[in-house]
Amino acid sequence: MLIKNDYKPQMLPKQPKHNKPVTTNGRIVLVLAGLSVAFMALVGRGVYLQTEQQAFLKKEGDQRFVRTLPLTATRGTITDRNGAALAISAPADSLYAVPSGMDELPTPQQLAQLSALIDVPVETLTERLSRKNKDFVYLKRQLPPEISQQVAALNIKGLAFQHESKRHYPMGNLFAHVIGFTNIDGKGQEGLELARESSLHGQDGAKVVLRDNKGNIVDGLDSPRNKAPEDGQNMVLSLDQRIQSIAYEELNKALVYHQAKAGSAVVLNAKTGEILALVNAPSYDPNNPGGADSDSRRNRAVTDMIEPGSAMKPFPVAKALDAGKINANSWFNTNPYQIGGATVRDTHNYGSLDVRGILQKSSNVGTSRLSAMFKPEEMYDYYKAVGFGRRLHSGFPGESAGLVRDWKTWRPIEQATMSFGYGLQMSLLQLARGYTIFTNDGELLPVSFLKQDLPPQGQPILKPQTAKTIRHMMVAVTEKGGTGTAGAVDGFDVAAKTGTARKLVNGQYAENKHMATFIGFAPADEPRVIVAVNVDEPSANGYYGGTVAGPVFKNIMAGSLNVLGVMPTKPLKATTATAAP
Repeated sequence: MLIKNDYKPQMLPKQPKHNKPVTTNGRIVLVLAGLSVAFMALVGRGVYLQTEQQAFLKKEGDQRFVRTLPLTATRGTITDRNGAALAISAPADSLYAVPSGMDELPTPQQLAQLSALIDVPVETLTERLSRKNKDFVYLKRQLPPEISQQVAALNIKGLAFQHESKRHYPMGNLFAHVIGFTNIDGKGQEGLELARESSLHGQDGAKVVLRDNKGNIVDGLDSPRNKAPEDGQNMVLSLDQRIQSIAYEELNKALVYHQAKAGSAVVLNAKTGEILALVNAPSYDPNNPGGADSDSRRNRAVTDMIEPGSAMKPFPVAKALDAGKINANSWFNTNPYQIGGATVRDTHNYGSLDVRGILQKSSNVGTSRLSAMFKPEEMYDYYKAVGFGRRLHSGFPGESAGLVRDWKTWRPIEQATMSFGYGLQMSLLQLARGYTIFTNDGELLPVSFLKQDLPPQGQPILKPQTAKTIRHMMVAVTEKGGTGTAGAVDGFDVAAKTGTARKLVNGQYAENKHMATFIGFAPADEPRVIVAVNVDEPSANGYYGGTVAGPVFKNIMAGSLNVLGVMPTKPLKATTATAAP
């Protein structure tokens, strides 16, 4: 039996054709190779930066996050010989900002408050804080602690303090010309602050710290750059604040009374050369040196050259006595006489005078005749030996060497005028030092601004007996008939010499401009103190050295002897008191 097969196989629908994928094994290799090269380049760049550029990258990173803060050494204190503070360093804070780390400026209210506290205009603060390329900028230096606390209370982000110290001078202008002052960075600018800068300043230290992007210090770092500061050395001066105060007050009173241009006073220990006081007027406040001109800041007693006038006369007298050319009983004709075309004369015609009388009456004729007993070279060597025309080497900046011209250029009239203080120049401190040959038995002493533990070694100039003789003769100057009676001190024999010199102006000696000088020591037998005073261009109530500088000398000398506890050497004059009605 036949079976009919009706099954028909179904045909699948025709599938559309697809192109073969474009990615091939070659391209995959190419991409992977490119990635590998890029990766190797990155690795190579990293190795290069970590090896060849490591120092540069570290430096750039450190500039942004590591900072070396200075640790300022505390400047040495300056005191007088008895411990009174003359220059001290007080703590202060300097306010700074990190503009590059500030997201936004302080509010107008904060700026106004900050401006009022630190006395910096709002416009200036805004300009400084807007320097976004700056990582450090000062806003105000050396703020006192109480102001720093008020600034910190404002909570202005991006501001910080750097601890410093500020120099302060408790005595104000009293010691200004001796001590000088420092600048805002604590560097000595004038006076002993400048001369002793290295020892007073000490050695600054440093501290390496880590800061955040706002400039805030977050941690300290161990670093070989870390160094503790070494504080400066303290300085004890030879000066006595009590004597300095007396000298300053008396000098300034004289300048007012005589309407003078300026003046100076020096007080020396007659046996050690220590400077017990040194003042100038006008003065200035070293706490605000910018408020004074350079003329007021000049230490005239050390830097200015003067012609000493008759204060020079004891030196040629001592030279003639020491050489044995005269003795204390020698007499001289002091009538006017001619040297070349010039006439040497005195203010009065005294006729004949002995050596004591030459000093007492301040005779130009007498001292010029004594000087003429020596060759020019001999007098030149003598003046130089006493320290004129040579620097003192006191350690004070800008000290004058003075002027003594080469003896080969001297004319006879010039040798004569030098004997009474014209034609040679010196500072007041040099003149005062020269007088130590009379107070120290013929030995010239060095001068010192620092307190001395032991008396210094003097340089022999005269025989001890010559110095003693001069001391006794010079007492006549402050006794009746002398030119310096205004400098006499009750209870003491005072040996002194006056000097009145016309000033040299444009190569000519002016008729109406004078330098009034008074110098001496006491007690005459055993001198303890040398006082030298000059007043420049007195224009009222006299101009002679005895009249103008004598009273200043007297009061400084009396006060100094009292401070030092020197007992009177002769009876005090009786004083009568008038009973009140």
